[in-house]
Amino acid sequence: MRVFIGSDHAGYVLKESLIEYLNELKCEVVDCGAFKYDKSDDYIDFIRPVALAVTQNPGSRGVVIGKSGQGEAIVSNRYSGIRSVVYYGGNLEIVRLSREHNDSNVLSLGAGFLTEHEAKEAMKLWLETPFTGGRHQRRIDKIDSLYEG
Repeated sequence: MRVFIGSDHAGYVLKESLIEYLNELKCEVVDCGAFKYDKSDDYIDFIRPVALAVTQNPGSRGVVIGKSGQGEAIVSNRYSGIRSVVYYGGNLEIVRLSREHNDSNVLSLGAGFLTEHEAKEAMKLWLETPFTGGRHQRRIDKIDSLYEG
């Protein structure tokens, strides 16, 4: 599976660790930045390329990382076809349901609220959980129609 990943300075260290882990999981990883720690960078500059890449590469996924993950999800969800969800700790059932029921294709992680282990566990579950389809596909189709006017 191809995974596009991006973060700002607040998620930079976690991103680097997750890239290594994604490689261990045999994913094809595309790093969209940041490529160095720069406290003055803007998350939008690294999240936009992830969202665009996921829209242009059907079947791929995106992982975006920031302090809370909230802004990163907001930016991602501005793009047609993106269903970005936030995880910043707690019950992993929400991660599983985001895939099974919502076919989420971008996972936004809150680096300021997760340990490295928690982030890896959530990301692995998210990557391995299939979309259920069925009645949930009807809902995805309705969501997608919102972009058409």
